[in-house]
Amino acid sequence: MASTPLPVRDGLNPSRLRLPDAGDWTTVLEYLVARFPHDAARLREKVALGEVVAGDGTSITDTTAFAAREFVYLYRDPPAEVTVPFAVEILHRDENLLVVDKPHFLATMPRGGWVTETALVRLRRELDLPELSPAHRLDRLTAGVLVFTVRAGARGAYQSLFAEQRVHKEYEALAPAAGDLTFPREVRSRIEKQRGVLQAREVPGEINAISRVELLDTDSTVARYRLLPRTGKTHQLRVHMNSLGIPILGDPLYPAVQDIAPQDFSQPLRLLARKIEFDDPFSGSRRYFASRRNLAAWRHSTPGPR
Repeated sequence: MASTPLPVRDGLNPSRLRLPDAGDWTTVLEYLVARFPHDAARLREKVALGEVVAGDGTSITDTTAFAAREFVYLYRDPPAEVTVPFAVEILHRDENLLVVDKPHFLATMPRGGWVTETALVRLRRELDLPELSPAHRLDRLTAGVLVFTVRAGARGAYQSLFAEQRVHKEYEALAPAAGDLTFPREVRSRIEKQRGVLQAREVPGEINAISRVELLDTDSTVARYRLLPRTGKTHQLRVHMNSLGIPILGDPLYPAVQDIAPQDFSQPLRLLARKIEFDDPFSGSRRYFASRRNLAAWRHSTPGPR
């Protein structure tokens, strides 16, 4: 996370905007109003209050000249959000790490329409940890073990563990029973996710996504699976389970996109980040964290028509 001239405020990072290479704007404010016309009044208010600053921390005023390719920083007003009515449970905390058990429906960090109703912002506010940062991410609909770094000095070391795939991750899922498939099995494919498109796709080409699927137990219709991703592509486990013909229960994207109301928390995705294990980059000790959530409680609550 790049340093900024503005601190975290109320759990939120400031936004950074790069001014265009060229333009007819005389002042920075004129450019901002042209780019965000619906927020013109609020932008003028922020400038008047000194809440828009340049890269060196000096306040932008209504007469600050437009300068191509410079950066400006400001706090954006978060959108109105539906409250996610589930708590984040703390599993572990020390000088470097905060490990939590994230509930379904809560995003890891701000993105799109979810800003304050995210694990990162909630925890920064509740625990007064402005330097808190995720070491990795879980999909908003996925529950389970999520690792944060507490201080900026520890961030890079732990994020590198995840980026370099030196973390053992184990997931659990509920999906249809598959009497015609044998387990364990490995799914290998190329997955691509296009920006602005909800679904990720399997496409021809060099393999970049590998998942091991194991059968834990089953009844006549629903089975419980252990999923071991060897790689970390977006929606990888959901795509691979769907490709086997056993899409994870409660998935609103696979096999078909469903329109779910933001306030509908009745049918979670039956996917849980059950365990995470890695060698600590500072102490060298083996770290192990496990979710306390009970995915099996949803076993006989299969999604119906929406």
